[in-house]
Amino acid sequence: MADIIPFAAFHDPADMDREELTAYLEQLRAQIAELDATEPEDMESEAYEDWGEQHEELEDLVDEVLDLLDES
Repeated sequence: MADIIPFAAFHDPADMDREELTAYLEQLRAQIAELDATEPEDMESEAYEDWGEQHEELEDLVDEVLDLLDES
């Protein structure tokens, strides 16, 4: 599984304008969909734990972007 490098690592979402936030949100949702397609079958495995952590990080970023869009 490829490591996902969040766009936020290069640009702080709080500094983005509405257009950039919308594009970032689309990118995050695409990454979640890609990650969902690679969900490990064994829920007790370390691979599943790693997958879950990556999924949660992406969901947290989506929530952050949605909050910023609500504020703008």
